[in-house]
Amino acid sequence: MFDVAKIREDFPILKRFVNGKPLVYFDNAATSQTPQVVIDTIVDYYSNYNANIHRGVHALSQEATDKYEASRIKIQQHFNAKHSYEIIFTSGTTHAINLVAAGFSEILNPNDEIIVSALEHHSNIVPWQMLCEKTGAFLKVIPMTEAGTLDMTIYHRLLNKNTKLVFCNHVSNALGTVNPIKEIIDAAHKIGAAVLIDGAQATPHIKPDVQALDVDFYVASAHKLCGPTGVGMLYGKQAWLEKIPPYQGGGEMIETVTFQKTTYAGLPHKFEAGTPNICGGIAFGAALDYMNAVGFEQIAAYENELLKYATEELLKIEGLRIYGTAPEKTAVISFNVGAIHPYDIGTILDKLGIAVRTGQHCTQPIMDFYNIPGTVRASFSFYNTKEEIDVMITALKKAVMMLS
Repeated sequence: MFDVAKIREDFPILKRFVNGKPLVYFDNAATSQTPQVVIDTIVDYYSNYNANIHRGVHALSQEATDKYEASRIKIQQHFNAKHSYEIIFTSGTTHAINLVAAGFSEILNPNDEIIVSALEHHSNIVPWQMLCEKTGAFLKVIPMTEAGTLDMTIYHRLLNKNTKLVFCNHVSNALGTVNPIKEIIDAAHKIGAAVLIDGAQATPHIKPDVQALDVDFYVASAHKLCGPTGVGMLYGKQAWLEKIPPYQGGGEMIETVTFQKTTYAGLPHKFEAGTPNICGGIAFGAALDYMNAVGFEQIAAYENELLKYATEELLKIEGLRIYGTAPEKTAVISFNVGAIHPYDIGTILDKLGIAVRTGQHCTQPIMDFYNIPGTVRASFSFYNTKEEIDVMITALKKAVMMLS
């Protein structure tokens, strides 16, 4: 039984007021809120066993190491990776993408080709542009349609013997579109290309199985999954992780160091230089435990109800246009009302206690495609309610009346 009222009790921030109004938090695509159990995990670490990991023989270090590595195993099991050492802790999705891009800078040759989609976050565009500038490779783009989907016919035409890498998000952060990543992966593998999937926006709603997908790299951030900021993960197939060189040099990622020669540690430590975000890694595992206890099937079904309800109610507002009308979406709605600037709407909604995101959402190519300065984005989570959507609708009508 999905009890949203009980779930909301787990999130202390949902009890606060903003500008004298009860908080309505609809900016979950940027950062989800944190349940008390994850907050308690963070407090417990700093209160009881704060120590560096892997290097100490004392009790605190061993306890911290055990819990950090236990969290790695939780992540492995959640994503169904074959080995725990295929899970690399990073500072987030952007770090993970840059790690892979840096590794392929030693592999790509001039005239090689890499493909990205038109629906990407800047974090999955800029690193590949930098990679092309460094290697002489060419960047090609899967175009988008008016509905906010990818033109898969053109994608298949873009693939050729020179294609070495394909990069695509699982879900668009700006539009909520769920991309056909299995088709993208299978087609790329047929011509020998590797695939990285940006799962930052998918993982709060979908439980990916990296072995079933047969994906080469999959990346995600804890703070989208009810965890802390500053920690994320890279899944990579063992063969690829062994092939690409380390991203950073320093402590922990070495086997031996002399002034003549350094040899690198095995996986996963080869890519984890320096003292990591130990507390964040442990809390990441706690967040996954919490979300799995709620249940991802239940989360998806409930959020789909919220998406359907909000879409129907928003479209009743005269002049409102929703951007991104793919048949398969997560609980994200990007919209504008007439010629009103999205920032102005967002500002008034904030005064009424409603947190939405306005702007380009780090997806300028999408906004350029629609020839708009940005959108208002309302993104829902499993702790939101239809009553909160009603509050937003009422506030939005008031904002439109004030700004028209």
